[in-house]
Amino acid sequence: MKPARVIILSVAVVAAGAAGMLAMRMSGPKTVIMQQTEAVMQKEETVNVLVSAANLPVGSRLDEKSMHWMAWPSSGVVEGFITENNRPQALTELAGVIVRMPLFEGEPIRREKIADSSARVMSSLLPSGKRAVSTEISVATGAGGFILPNDRVDVIMVRSDKSGGSGNYLTETVLANVRVLAIDQQVEEKDDGSKSVIGTTATLELTPDQAKVITVAQQMADRLSLALRSVADAQEEDTSAADYLLSGSSGMPAIQVIKNGNVVKDAEVKMQ
Repeated sequence: MKPARVIILSVAVVAAGAAGMLAMRMSGPKTVIMQQTEAVMQKEETVNVLVSAANLPVGSRLDEKSMHWMAWPSSGVVEGFITENNRPQALTELAGVIVRMPLFEGEPIRREKIADSSARVMSSLLPSGKRAVSTEISVATGAGGFILPNDRVDVIMVRSDKSGGSGNYLTETVLANVRVLAIDQQVEEKDDGSKSVIGTTATLELTPDQAKVITVAQQMADRLSLALRSVADAQEEDTSAADYLLSGSSGMPAIQVIKNGNVVKDAEVKMQ
């Protein structure tokens, strides 16, 4: 064999060996990284958490079709989640429970978002310390029928100005950003969300003082109207009211006197 051929073959063998060693070095770290990743994934423990199986509006009742168990990383489980470890019979125990706040598909069902399964639906929807007060509405005074349960509204009082016989009307927002609990006896939105609810009565979620204000306003007003608020206003204050309509500001029980649609005076009455 000629020397030139021997040299060429030697170079080829050396090059092939070097390429093989380089390939082994390049593949080695990847294999180690993949093995480490698999090991980390295997170490992550999961817990079965009860989640909603569909989008559930306020007032709907849970059943075995509307909830199911879902594997959840143990590190992501927080207080309030219902797990199979702490409540293994939850699917049957919670059947008929009322949804107090909207639930979305795949969302963990928290204790704060559900109420008991008693027949008192409205009292279950009311947060502690709040009152449910109803007021008459119509298409004209209820935003054309577009107000739905769980919407936020302002309550506007319209009354005639009887001072001086001018024939003018006075308007005032007596309650602001209050939540609508129900329209007539409907406590949930339409499933498709495309139809309005035209009713004759709106039930509002109010504080005790707000309940007093609207009771007085119903006696004074020629008409009460509901003004629909934007969903972006949901986080704004919802406890304000027309304070001058509240009686007993001195802390004593009081009777509020209304004459010709106007507040005349606050008469303190001592309890005998």
